Amino acid sequence: MILTVEHVTTYRYDLPVRGVVQSHRLTPSVFDGQRTLRWEISVSDGIHGGGFRDGAGDWVQTCSVLGPVDQIEVRVSGEVETQDLAGVLRGHRELVPPLAYLRDTIPTHPDIALTELGRQAVAGAQDPLDRAHRLSSAVAGAIAYTPGSTDAHTSAAEALALGQGVCQDHAHALIAAARSQGMPARYVSGYLHATEEDDLHEAAHAWAEIFVDGLGWVGFDPANRCCPDARYIRLGSGYDAQDAAPIRGTARGGGAEHLDVDVAVKAAQQ
Repeated sequence: MILTVEHVTTYRYDLPVRGVVQSHRLTPSVFDGQRTLRWEISVSDGIHGGGFRDGAGDWVQTCSVLGPVDQIEVRVSGEVETQDLAGVLRGHRELVPPLAYLRDTIPTHPDIALTELGRQAVAGAQDPLDRAHRLSSAVAGAIAYTPGSTDAHTSAAEALALGQGVCQDHAHALIAAARSQGMPARYVSGYLHATEEDDLHEAAHAWAEIFVDGLGWVGFDPANRCCPDARYIRLGSGYDAQDAAPIRGTARGGGAEHLDVDVAVKAAQQ
């Protein structure tokens, strides 16, 4: 499948800021399941700095904008050829050992309820892939996909207690449940080409990867009750949503910041 992406992120400031520095994880991952045909990232009035591939295999690009400025636009446009690898991250090169992803974070901290959810899900299962599938299914059943029910700061434990959330909450909850059972797990950011049946799901998407002995990293998307397939474009990973954020940055100056995001993912004619 060939997918086209148009992604515009606009930052507006109540008062002009003296400058902005950002780091971007906006470049598609390099692995057997996707091949970048065309990809452009532009920042209004931006100056590109250094770029590097980090230990997790993600490309990180720095950018700065000199002020005074009251609006910044980050635009991504590209085309990626994808194929269905049943969620297996085959051919991806990275240096971070999987056991590093057992580390706890505030959004993914497994409370008693999350730990019990994980324990019940894998009870009696010996095969590691089966255990991972059971964990994903348990999270999907415990948290209903409900747009607008949570915010960016909602933790996995809070989403589970609420019984509803969005893709970020599903990913955090699956990560927490998996780590509670000794399975390394991490957060993945990317894009999803939603079909008509999946029109509730936004094009900017998130899911989780669990390390499965014998297979390596395998993706699971509880929000859609599936593993990532040819509809998905993988950008990068991290311990949680903040760590894997496609855009991170800081602005020098006072005044409130307002954010608008517009993402469209379409299937190109083959």
